[in-house]
Amino acid sequence: MMRKKLLLSACLIIQGCFLLSSAIAQTDPINIVTTAVPFLRISPDARSGGMGDAGIATSADANAGFWNLAKTPFAATPSSIGATYTPWLQDIAKDVYMITLAGYHKLDEDQAFSGGIRYFNLGQITFTDNNGAITGNGRPYEFGVDVGYSRKLSSTLGIGVALRYINSSLANGAVNINTGVSYKAGNAMAADLSIFGDNTDEYDGHGLTYGLSLSNLGTKIGYTDNAETKDYIPATMGLGVAYTWAFQEEHKVTLALDIDKLLVPSFPEATGDSAKDAQAIDEYHTQSVFSSWFKSFGDNAFSFATGAEYTYNNQFSLRAGYYMETKQMGDRSYFTAGVGMKYQTFTFNFSYLAPSGNGVTRNPLSNTLRFGVLFDLAPQE
Repeated sequence: MMRKKLLLSACLIIQGCFLLSSAIAQTDPINIVTTAVPFLRISPDARSGGMGDAGIATSADANAGFWNLAKTPFAATPSSIGATYTPWLQDIAKDVYMITLAGYHKLDEDQAFSGGIRYFNLGQITFTDNNGAITGNGRPYEFGVDVGYSRKLSSTLGIGVALRYINSSLANGAVNINTGVSYKAGNAMAADLSIFGDNTDEYDGHGLTYGLSLSNLGTKIGYTDNAETKDYIPATMGLGVAYTWAFQEEHKVTLALDIDKLLVPSFPEATGDSAKDAQAIDEYHTQSVFSSWFKSFGDNAFSFATGAEYTYNNQFSLRAGYYMETKQMGDRSYFTAGVGMKYQTFTFNFSYLAPSGNGVTRNPLSNTLRFGVLFDLAPQE
């Protein structure tokens, strides 16, 4: 029971509780698809954060590996690193945040190595037993470490593959006094596969880009020694397209659209028949990860992200976007805005998630900020 409460609390914190006005108003329960380590679904950089969380097909920068690793061989600079700080859910908790570090290095014109780290701190949490008695305090955290390789297959098409180690320390060392079960940090391994097409003009960047990303394809994650209680990680299939218009060599406008499908099956709904419900839950936990990806297409867990970016002289950018989900994905929706400024080899990005809803229907993600900096390690080619 303690484990379920803790995992549910963590998921609610990270995902913004999924309680928007439309979800709260439902009289019939919605079977929302949930996963462990949902921090992997948080937009990890300020540029995409300002474009409604669209990033699969936008131009490459140091954070490309978080969205579509296949973009990196098409990057304008040979090497770059970036960092982003996100104070998360400030309307609910003041000590929850995510920090990301990422970068790449092009070996030549056709191939590149990349790496990235995502660290999510859930702040100070008080642990209690089933009777509400305090059993201790902790600072749960989660992180993911990526390494990847990408290369061009042609002048307009690239592929990428990344490996990811995931660690989730929610109640490491805690013991359920009612059952005697000890909890440990969860660990998982996953891979990303991606494709990127670049049909833009080499001179001014005018044209179409597109991408396909399969992310977090990996093992389940567990917090006890019981293999039957392991949870799915957020495997996702994403499709993205972007088009850039260039005007008078100084002005660029990019429109981008991402569509994501969560490749995780929904938890079985209760039927009232205890035997059938127990069997359905057992099948849910024991099915293979591979088969679960295909069974996930039986639900409606989709998200849509669209964004626009205006850039002047490759130095100053204005961004705006909109994000929305289906009810089974969580039913969140919000507008975003952002700015970017480049000074010599540094680029500074800032994004803002606009508030929505009022009172109990207020979006917990309201007023979310992201601060990012990119540093080019070599002059632009």
